[in-house]
Amino acid sequence: MKTQNAASAIVRQPGEGHRRWFFGGGVQTWKATEEDTAGAFLLFEDEMALNKVTPLHTHPESDETMYILSGEILMNMDGVEHRVAAGGVTIAPRGVPHAFKVTQEGTRVLCLHTPGGAQAFYFGASEPLDDGAATGVVDFDRIRESGRLNGGIEILGPPPFPEP
Repeated sequence: MKTQNAASAIVRQPGEGHRRWFFGGGVQTWKATEEDTAGAFLLFEDEMALNKVTPLHTHPESDETMYILSGEILMNMDGVEHRVAAGGVTIAPRGVPHAFKVTQEGTRVLCLHTPGGAQAFYFGASEPLDDGAATGVVDFDRIRESGRLNGGIEILGPPPFPEP
């Protein structure tokens, strides 16, 4: 990989960006990679299915900001639950335990990691989508393995939400 000392100028239109199927459930459209930003941040849009849930986790080396574009999530931030609808934002500073559950169909979030140190985790826990493909198989073992191999996330335990 070529090392950059400065960020690239980026202009991406709606729907543009490299698309990946994330094994936790969802289609990520990458708007800015670590390479694009010289490591300053990474940014992707995530389209998620109703009832998608994440395990309780932290990001040890980055702060995670999620802006809810549409739909709603139930965010467990450091043991406290919050319903966050379109137009809302969550910020999980590095090391703060959090998890979320998608509570509305059509939920989309913009996810920002600063700095951009978690990209290897996301790429290891996802695969490129072929044209026309929109889903894949949820595989939490692959997510755990990517975290173990690539860092960027520490899984603390199962989702802190009751089973439906």
